[in-house]
Amino acid sequence: MAKRYRPVERDQGFLLPPDMRDWLPADHPVWLLVTVVSQHLDTSAVHRHRKVGGAGRAAYDPDMLLTLLIWAWARGERSSRRIERLCQEDVSFRVICAGDAPDHVTLSRFRAALGAVTAELFAQVLRLCARLGMGRLDTIALDGVKIAANASATASRDVDGLRRLAERIVDEHATTDEAEDALCGPCRGDEVPAEAAHPRTRPERIRAALSELQAEEAAVEEARRQREERVAADPRVDADADGPTPTGRVPEQIEVAAAERELARAVTDQQAKIESYPQRAAEAEAAGRPTPLKPPTPVEQHYRVRKGRARLAKALQRQGRRAEQQQAGTGPAARKPKRNITDPDSRLLPVRGGGWVQGYNCQAVTSADGLIVATSVTNNPADVVQFEPMMRAAEAAATVISHARREPGTVNRDQADGGIGVLLADAGYFSEHNLTTEGPDRLIALGTARDTERAARTGPTHGPPPDEATPQQTMQHQLRTQKGIATYRKRSHIAETPFGHAKHNLRFRQFSQRGITAVSGEWTFHATVHNISKIFRQGHTLPAS
Repeated sequence: MAKRYRPVERDQGFLLPPDMRDWLPADHPVWLLVTVVSQHLDTSAVHRHRKVGGAGRAAYDPDMLLTLLIWAWARGERSSRRIERLCQEDVSFRVICAGDAPDHVTLSRFRAALGAVTAELFAQVLRLCARLGMGRLDTIALDGVKIAANASATASRDVDGLRRLAERIVDEHATTDEAEDALCGPCRGDEVPAEAAHPRTRPERIRAALSELQAEEAAVEEARRQREERVAADPRVDADADGPTPTGRVPEQIEVAAAERELARAVTDQQAKIESYPQRAAEAEAAGRPTPLKPPTPVEQHYRVRKGRARLAKALQRQGRRAEQQQAGTGPAARKPKRNITDPDSRLLPVRGGGWVQGYNCQAVTSADGLIVATSVTNNPADVVQFEPMMRAAEAAATVISHARREPGTVNRDQADGGIGVLLADAGYFSEHNLTTEGPDRLIALGTARDTERAARTGPTHGPPPDEATPQQTMQHQLRTQKGIATYRKRSHIAETPFGHAKHNLRFRQFSQRGITAVSGEWTFHATVHNISKIFRQGHTLPAS
């Protein structure tokens, strides 16, 4: 039991000068991060965006600011004001800035300028991780996540809304001009306000969004017309073969025509079998072969005919429902594409579980040990069009990793020649093109995870698929093998864990910048921080610089 309290002497001066190296233990991740930035990253590109040599006080060291941002993002702190406060209150932040805390304006401007060099920093960190033995490419996974933009969905307008808003602003300017004319005379009141001519003002954004939306509507309408002509000529033709295809489902009238053709073909084929049955039976009896056990099924009872009639009934039902919606002015046909005034590059995207978010579709390829090897940002809600670009980016990253593992001092140099083993993706990336395009082996689900697991349990297969199997049938066969389903089960953990860590642990649910270029840099910087954090958590020893 203690006999007395320890003294609290806040007025006691230090007997020896304080040393920051004593503030944190030697194995603290901050020291590792300082070493990574100062000795293992080439930050010359970051320095080129900083201006020095002019009048005023000395600027903050870009290496220190970069280290500070990485450490803050790794702890889920993305507010410049919050980081400024932590530089005064938190020991780890004080060690990074050496007691000279930058203000939030400096941090905000530095972060905005950092977007131009994030790709180069990401590649350097990827090479460093490869030298440490990280980046297992035997199994990699691709997935996407919707992240909100720095904009409100209520700021979105369609063509009519943008036109009305532009007219209202013009009327407001005219009213202001008339008031100034009456008050100041023609010398001042008839001048156009200076802010109306500034390219970053709201009217300019409205006019730009309106022109872009009108051009997109014209392109979509032309592509839709071409698609209808191709599908009307032959419903089995690949609609993407001869030109761009608009987003959305096939028009109801085309779907009805295709269902009628399929039904007519099924009826004709079955009727031909019925009519040829007596001749085939007589030929078999004459040749000494056993005759068929029973005659073909009647036309109306054949499964293809029944399936075709059911498909035609559903298509007619949808066509009637869509006609009623068009007459009432409701439904999908009444919805028009919109543009956001605050961030015109962002889009209203559907999210898993229902609902919508004004944001971006962020893609990432992750290795088996949790390293992000490739990233991209798009405003297209569809994942299927991102498969091939992300696969090519993953192949480029594999080349970078392979070269880095040949450098002196690299851990596990026996993995230097290893490339991508298999690429995993969910059903959102399924298409015949993605199955057959040149590249590494891949497993792409054809349905939900539940359906994939059920097919593997109820109908397991062995050996290679049949020679006459289509690409879709081949993929179904692979996912029903013991090896294929065991490999695909790794997809969820590999691909979705980084997204869950970003959203729930780091609270990265919304971008702070606007525009797809700035947002892409912000997403790439997050991936860079994620990979550096992997070095911390796995306890690697840095190689000699």
